[in-house]
Amino acid sequence: MNIAIVYDSSTGTTAKAAEAMGKTMEAQGHRCYVQSITEANMADVAEADLICVGSWVKGLLFIRQHPTEGTMRFVERLGALSGKKAIVFCTYKTAVGSALRQMSNALEGKGAKVVGQFKYRGPEPNNKFASFAASLT
Repeated sequence: MNIAIVYDSSTGTTAKAAEAMGKTMEAQGHRCYVQSITEANMADVAEADLICVGSWVKGLLFIRQHPTEGTMRFVERLGALSGKKAIVFCTYKTAVGSALRQMSNALEGKGAKVVGQFKYRGPEPNNKFASFAASLT
């Protein structure tokens, strides 16, 4: 499977999580590329069988948690995603709030089918993601 993992990272935590996700997917035999939202090649993203979009969570401690504006603008720039599978992920310190839901809704609005939502408190994917990656083979 051809997988695009695209992320927005401020401190490097989300970037490290995206890289670890990519290694997990590659270990399962998938072809994967990982890039920031500012470097992502839109044609490569459009051609991927699975699109993974990640963001760090912004907000006021426990309220108004949301994905970054850059992440949402990136999703807006994507073309139609009819028939594409997608996952969303975020890294956070205190709470996730509606970050995953907002990203999912935006991708579904483009026609994608969101098949996974993952949250990480830190740079390492959890066992739920490893199980998901194994289920794709």
